[in-house]
Amino acid sequence: MGYETSCEFFQRTLAESVNVAITLYKVMIPTIIVVKIFEEFGGVVWFSSFIAPLMNAVGLPSEMGLVWATAIFVNIYSALVVLINTDVTMSVAQASILSCMILLAHSMPIEVGLAKKSGVSVWWSILTRVGGALLLGWLLHLTYSATGSLQEQAKIIWQPSMETATSLAAWGISQLQNLILVFVIIVALIFVLNILKVIGIEKLIAKALSPFLRLLGISKEATNLTLIGITLGLSYGGGLLINEAKKGHIPPRDIFTAITLLGLLHSLIEDTLLMLVIGADFTAIFWGRLVFALVLVGVVSRLMRLIDGKRYERLFYRSVATA
Repeated sequence: MGYETSCEFFQRTLAESVNVAITLYKVMIPTIIVVKIFEEFGGVVWFSSFIAPLMNAVGLPSEMGLVWATAIFVNIYSALVVLINTDVTMSVAQASILSCMILLAHSMPIEVGLAKKSGVSVWWSILTRVGGALLLGWLLHLTYSATGSLQEQAKIIWQPSMETATSLAAWGISQLQNLILVFVIIVALIFVLNILKVIGIEKLIAKALSPFLRLLGISKEATNLTLIGITLGLSYGGGLLINEAKKGHIPPRDIFTAITLLGLLHSLIEDTLLMLVIGADFTAIFWGRLVFALVLVGVVSRLMRLIDGKRYERLFYRSVATA
């Protein structure tokens, strides 16, 4: 690779990073502001009282409604702060149920917004993630109740920092730092992806995984980006998928399947570790979540093939290609 070619490589990487970051920021910045206002006016507390009866249906104390509501509208870290401030003890089974529900449905305003940008309908994103969380929670509750397993008290082995922004200025600085970190991560991801393309590893990975992902209806073009979302988070994998969707490189139905999978199964490493420290069972939050997501998306993928090309497919997804 000559000097001029190297310069072009880095210029292309930076340009692609800026495009992806702008796409993410257009969703994230307005949503962060709206969620802050919603939270300040008591919207999260109101919603928690609305879903409290559902907590009992999955075997959780009603107080966990506020924890899950915080996760849905804000993020996992904020939900953990709420959790450790509730004077309620839970069994390992209950901690596992709550953790799985949080893992499937959290940071919804931003992540549903990203899904919409990729062409996936808002109602579908909400249904699969909130509905999927309740379904998995209910299935786990039935399993634990029938077997009597994991009934010992859950132990929180780590507590998140209790420091919160005391002013709008402090909150704003914190959000700005997060946005800068997002850009740095995006640059690193795209740099690695482009390197993989140059040396041909991307093709080898896609070839190895394509038979498995094909069963879920995810094309080899979306393989690497889907894996990034699964391991690092929907914001990163989703942002890259949006970029490819706008270029028309990946068919809309493949984007739909990939985004649906990422909604249920993303940030598999970091988020799993977070749930472990509040006493959840690893088998439930890792393997249970993994199997549930793959089975559900596999079924959805088969059903979506029945409406492929039909007029009402737009109820679920649409093309966002600008080319």
